[in-house]
Amino acid sequence: MIEVDTTKYDFGLGVFVLPQPKDAKEYVKIPRLSRTIPFGYVVDEVDDGWLVPVPLEIEALEKAKKHLKQYSLRQVSAWLTTVTGREISHVGLMKRIKSEQSQRRKSSTYRELADRYEKALKKAQEYEKRTGTGQDSFFGGDRFIQLSASFSDNSTDS
Repeated sequence: MIEVDTTKYDFGLGVFVLPQPKDAKEYVKIPRLSRTIPFGYVVDEVDDGWLVPVPLEIEALEKAKKHLKQYSLRQVSAWLTTVTGREISHVGLMKRIKSEQSQRRKSSTYRELADRYEKALKKAQEYEKRTGTGQDSFFGGDRFIQLSASFSDNSTDS
């Protein structure tokens, strides 16, 4: 269990403790999808189909993204190489950043489409109830039950 660093303050009315933020971040293994190992990960020694995160490299990469607002790609990649000891070129850094941006855009688009789809299903169900359509309805079938269950499962995670 991680101990929380606390700071005590006394203002004459008693002492209260202000909890400090935790610095511990949890990183997870990712599947290996290509021959190239992304910066911030190494191949798992047990199973070469998985990549294990290297916290030092990932945190340095996050700082590097902030440095890119002031410095060139070449300067930031040289800094990253110096700090982490793992070489990364300016082109590799640019590819990594563009890839993350692309993935972020795709995931937000998919979430938006899922929201629209869920709303469309609800409207269609309300319309079908209002019009009293036949018993061979889409909403009584297994496909609708699976879809509605998937939406309810996702909404509890957020």
